[in-house]
Amino acid sequence: MSKGTFVSEHESHFTVWGFIKGFAKLVIGFLLVLQGLIGLIILLLFVGVLVQVTNGIAGSNDPVSISIPKDAALVLDPNGVLVEIAEDINPLDVLREEAYGMSEPSQIEVHDVVKAIRAAKDDKRIKGLVLDLGALGASPSSASKLHYLADEIDAFKESGKKVIAVGDYYSQDQYLLASHADEIYMNDYGNLLIYGYGSYGTYLKSFLEKLKITTHVFRVGTFKSAVEPFIRDDMSPAAKEANIAYLSVLWNKYTQSVEGARGLAPGTVEDYANNMGAIMKTVDGDFGKAALETGLVDGLMSRADMNEKLMEAFGKSKDGKSFKKVGFKRYLTSLDDDDDTSAPNIAVITAAGTIIDGEAPTGRAAGGDSIAAQLRKAREDDKVKAVVLRIDSPGGSAFAADIMRDEILALKAAGKPVVASMGSLAASGGYWIAADADEIWAAPTTITGSIGIFGYFNTFENAAAELGVFVDGVGTTDLSPILATGIGPLPSSAADIIQQSTENGYDRFLTVVGNGRSLEKDYVDSIGQGRVWIGERAIELKLVDHLGDFDKAIEAAAKLAKLEKYDVVDMKEKRTTFEIFMGNLSTTALKALGGDEAKRNDSAVAKLVRAAEEKAEFFEEFNDPNAAYARCLACE
Repeated sequence: MSKGTFVSEHESHFTVWGFIKGFAKLVIGFLLVLQGLIGLIILLLFVGVLVQVTNGIAGSNDPVSISIPKDAALVLDPNGVLVEIAEDINPLDVLREEAYGMSEPSQIEVHDVVKAIRAAKDDKRIKGLVLDLGALGASPSSASKLHYLADEIDAFKESGKKVIAVGDYYSQDQYLLASHADEIYMNDYGNLLIYGYGSYGTYLKSFLEKLKITTHVFRVGTFKSAVEPFIRDDMSPAAKEANIAYLSVLWNKYTQSVEGARGLAPGTVEDYANNMGAIMKTVDGDFGKAALETGLVDGLMSRADMNEKLMEAFGKSKDGKSFKKVGFKRYLTSLDDDDDTSAPNIAVITAAGTIIDGEAPTGRAAGGDSIAAQLRKAREDDKVKAVVLRIDSPGGSAFAADIMRDEILALKAAGKPVVASMGSLAASGGYWIAADADEIWAAPTTITGSIGIFGYFNTFENAAAELGVFVDGVGTTDLSPILATGIGPLPSSAADIIQQSTENGYDRFLTVVGNGRSLEKDYVDSIGQGRVWIGERAIELKLVDHLGDFDKAIEAAAKLAKLEKYDVVDMKEKRTTFEIFMGNLSTTALKALGGDEAKRNDSAVAKLVRAAEEKAEFFEEFNDPNAAYARCLACE
């Protein structure tokens, strides 16, 4: 035996023993992990049983009993982003986000806020309303939701109860609501910045060219600007024309609402926005004084002084340190759910978010199969006599939109009226699913239209060639080279096929709208071409039938179904917290085993990770089987 291969008996024994010890540690480690997982599952099952038993005893639909002081104020302090319908929250996700510094803003359903305000109006225990809106957010396209809430605040004031707004500062959106209060107070070092509405994008044409990335765009419509960021370095004149038209209406409605509520002269708000620099010079650069002098707020004071002001209005709490109050969330949990009696039902089905093919969780996206299943459920339920389809979507997959449309047509064929109620946004694919409704209702500030189709993707053959990477091979047909598309180029024959499919999709869209709205196809094309319209203009163009909120749409459905007494029911299947908890347990456990998130404890890193996840989720929404999209990216 050579020296190089000689191993002593001691060394051989040591090596074998080391292997045995290492293997034993691996097995023990695995068993410990398994034990921990089994223990966690047993604990969750135990907690779930307790929850279910408790709900069974107390009645899962019973409101929570809370103590509300006499003459208390309802503090409207929603903490999150205003949405049409919130997605189910997985408690495990909440714990994970808190542990790794990845918390996201919660979602606040606009109808929950309305429910609380309406209940408080007639609640003898509630003396008034305090608007504390510092944690409320709204997307740029959520104007109609804010106006809906502003109208509810005005209706609340009709009861004679006072409304007071307080805040360290006010964003433009928050101030729209605050302006409808009887009194507005702001921190003496706060600010109120009003800047109007705008539409600005990042344009990548030159950037993509520098990287030698080839852009392939397939579209129909002069105004279908969704793909402009990839084929231009600026906004096209057509897009500017369309965008400024609907933005101007949003701005006019905003200024009219604020000036009307505050009793200000027309033009005051626009002057404040356009001449902020000059106004600031008159008050030595003090934001608070600028707002006060313009008449946008009634007083500037510290938090302590605001608290004193509220104690004067509503009385002191038991400890004497604050005013008598009940918070928004606590008050909401005390309210009764709407009962489903023996009366006929009007079903509400909400399509909120991007329309995608397949199924999707409520509130995250409008899955074609998910919404279609709810429509089918309403059709098959003999108690349901009419349907209100609530839409708050920029569109998305044309295929998924058509799947929903088939169920809408089936509902109508079954003799059940369908009323489309547009929220803040019902554009492109969102309009596709509305077109066949018996009636379409929209808010004056609803963003709609965008009747057009597009397809888009990139190939990297030139960038790859720069790095010395090439694709080559053989195929049996003229279309076989499409298998190499990506690193390889897009065959011209394939590009021609995709463009023809896109044009067919647009023609289909025109036909859907023409048939649904009883309009000539040429006329639909003239107002289509991908152009965005605002609600009050859409009614003139015959794209909608009436202007009105969600409640008006419900009344319209009842009228079409000839119902005097009815219950409004949501077709969405409600899941308990425990069901959500357990439904996501397996996925969470698998992620935990991978250990890929154990080091995400730096907030900056967490933000980058979340940004990357959001971008990935954005691209995952483009899953149409025909790669044809009826989506208004400019509206989002």
